[in-house]
Amino acid sequence: MSWPLYMDAEIKPNRSLSERGFIVLISVITVINVASAIVFLRIGAHLVPLFLGVDVLAIAVAFMASFRAGRIIERVRVSSSAVVITYETDKASRVVWESPTAFTRVATERDEENRVMGLKVMLSGRHAPVAAALSPGERGEFARALETAIWRAKRGEA
Repeated sequence: MSWPLYMDAEIKPNRSLSERGFIVLISVITVINVASAIVFLRIGAHLVPLFLGVDVLAIAVAFMASFRAGRIIERVRVSSSAVVITYETDKASRVVWESPTAFTRVATERDEENRVMGLKVMLSGRHAPVAAALSPGERGEFARALETAIWRAKRGEA
């Protein structure tokens, strides 16, 4: 995009557990499962420790998938010519939406308490979700900022 940008937002998913916290958590779960496995082995339940090991492995795989998904950055750019949404990782960047700014609309889905539960950009029957990683309050603020950026870009304001 060589046009001036009216918005260049970077949306990163929030993860409440750091990788160090994950190591501590998986260590505690492993210690508890090993202690339980010793008890079950002593009473003769020889298959239970296998299931406890599978349990630890499943938790570790789930957290690894969560951490991988947490590295995806959603970038929203608004210029006077186009609205572009890309998903970026360390290795690649993928454009998921591109539309002329003049015809792009922003639509919100609200719940009974008027919180923004869904946000999407629309053009001629096509649509793409935006800012799904944000909380409803943050999504509402982002929707207003996106609408303002598109409005300013359509009018060519500085």
